[in-house]
Amino acid sequence: MTQLAVGTPGFRNRPALRRRRAKSAVLVGLLVAAVVVAVGVLAWVLIYVAIQGVGALNLGFLTQTPPGNPAAAGGGFYNGIVGSLIIVGIAALIGIPLGIGAAIYLVEYGRGRFADTIRFFNDVLIGVPTIVTGAFIYAIWVTRFGFSGFAGSLALAIVMLPLVTRTTEEMLRLVPNELREGSLALGATRSQTVMRVCIPTALPGIITGAMLAVARAMGETAPLLLTALGNDLFTEYNPAKRMSTLSLQIFNNAVTGFQEGQGRAWAGALTLIAIVLIFTFVARFFGRRVRTSNARRGN
Repeated sequence: MTQLAVGTPGFRNRPALRRRRAKSAVLVGLLVAAVVVAVGVLAWVLIYVAIQGVGALNLGFLTQTPPGNPAAAGGGFYNGIVGSLIIVGIAALIGIPLGIGAAIYLVEYGRGRFADTIRFFNDVLIGVPTIVTGAFIYAIWVTRFGFSGFAGSLALAIVMLPLVTRTTEEMLRLVPNELREGSLALGATRSQTVMRVCIPTALPGIITGAMLAVARAMGETAPLLLTALGNDLFTEYNPAKRMSTLSLQIFNNAVTGFQEGQGRAWAGALTLIAIVLIFTFVARFFGRRVRTSNARRGN
């Protein structure tokens, strides 16, 4: 091994090199610790919910409605599962296309102060508490047409809209400008370039962002208290009427103070987590399929 002579630049820089390596090791250690803490807290929550809810989770829980007496054992959250899927599904049909369209405008067409103003209000809307969104829909819709699942869908659509817009905007910005320029050079119009080049390229990220917005909407309770209101004893398929959701039933059973009701609340929380995980896996699956298809098309 070659040894550095005293006075050479390599010898003089060796203490500085040691300090840099020490700082790097400390920073890497802090980052690893942060990851361990974050993953550990998430695993702790999932395991604790699973332990508390698995005892009350069975086939009857997924196919029955809650008992009339919250202190009674048995029953399930079938009406809440159905209500969540209907309300969030309608919200997704409203919020996702609007969010994607707004992001396309901001990235591909929007320029100047108007686009900057839209981005500003979109960022503000992300931080607005969801209870405010529920109060807004209550004021403009519920006071005129009454509580309904559709009112809850409107509130959740507003919750989803800024998230879909922001994630789609960021995904479209990652599309290389060379792809746009190449498409335009071949004679394609701006709209053709957006629909056939930009969106297919950014589609995996768009799908992931949309599913994250859906997952957040599935767990919202505050806006639904002022809009859908809930319907614990009956299964309602008509969104024009009051509907229950998993989040509302979890809240109502958790605050009863009865052990049986709290057990159903834990089982509902576990079911809600399972639905969110299913949505996440589906989003990753289709995102991977789209990415593979785009790679093959590029080859």
